[in-house]
Amino acid sequence: MNKKLKLFSLVLVLTILISFSLTGCKKNNLKTVKLIEVTHSLFYTPQYVAITQGFFEDEGLDIELINGKGADKCMTALLSGEADIGFMGPEASVYVYNQGKTNYAINFAQLTQKDGSFLVGREKEEDFDFKNLKGKTIIGGRKGGMPEMTLEYVLKKHGLEPGVDVNVRTDIQFDVMAGAFTGGEGDYVALFEPVAATLEKEGKGYVVASIGKEAGYIPYTCYSATKDYIEKNEDTIQKFTNAIYKGMLWVQSHSVEEIAEAVKPQFPDTDDEVLIALITRYKEQDTWKPDLLLTEDGLNHMMDIMEMAGELEERADYNKIVTDKFAKKAMKEITK
Repeated sequence: MNKKLKLFSLVLVLTILISFSLTGCKKNNLKTVKLIEVTHSLFYTPQYVAITQGFFEDEGLDIELINGKGADKCMTALLSGEADIGFMGPEASVYVYNQGKTNYAINFAQLTQKDGSFLVGREKEEDFDFKNLKGKTIIGGRKGGMPEMTLEYVLKKHGLEPGVDVNVRTDIQFDVMAGAFTGGEGDYVALFEPVAATLEKEGKGYVVASIGKEAGYIPYTCYSATKDYIEKNEDTIQKFTNAIYKGMLWVQSHSVEEIAEAVKPQFPDTDDEVLIALITRYKEQDTWKPDLLLTEDGLNHMMDIMEMAGELEERADYNKIVTDKFAKKAMKEITK
């Protein structure tokens, strides 16, 4: 009996060792890709699904995820080689291209087609009207950034002129906007999830409007890499796009409860019911771009908004800063 127990123990130990060995071999065979994201938000749910469901690993990639805390910082990291792929608003690539850089950023996949921020006030306003913002101060984000420009676009749509009818503050860094608001600055603030919901849960702020719903379609966040990186790593870019597309398909075919469970490892401190509510909110707003294609019309619409905000003097060439071949190949070869 003793011999049998010893033999069983030996077999168990060997099985565990072999399992660890195989896992290590698989991990070692993956290519590491440094992905810097503009912020860590449920707004980018399909990306996190692709990570947690192993779609990147299936493509032979190991993702090192970095929170850039702002598009300007993301683009700096991308251009300096500190990151391989950037995930941010395509307005950043327009600015870089117009600076005349030879190794500019090229957008190869679009993830979101709506603004993901919500206007948060200090009190509950069940019948909120944008007229309520007249004479008020909104913490809006970095000047020239997509969140701030989209906010101004929405304000103008409702007849409010920033700087005249309402004060939009652009002097507070993206990652400390919530802290500034809870610290007493501003009357309203534009925040992404799950930060806005966290403030609601703590009784420190209340969502009064969806900027994304008000703004409509905008090519809001895209994946980009430098011209040199794409030329030297086309296979990696294709595999990355494949994984993102698999994540998008998975989100489209699963319930919000299943999606919440899938992204939980990325947001361990967020309650399950909050995750479900926020994913539902984003899904109902048609937030995610199902085909990953950044179209010329879409880019032009974004540049219209940039011009309206007074942030664009010259338009960038779509054929220079956008490529759709990776997204089209993923769509062609990957089915549900």
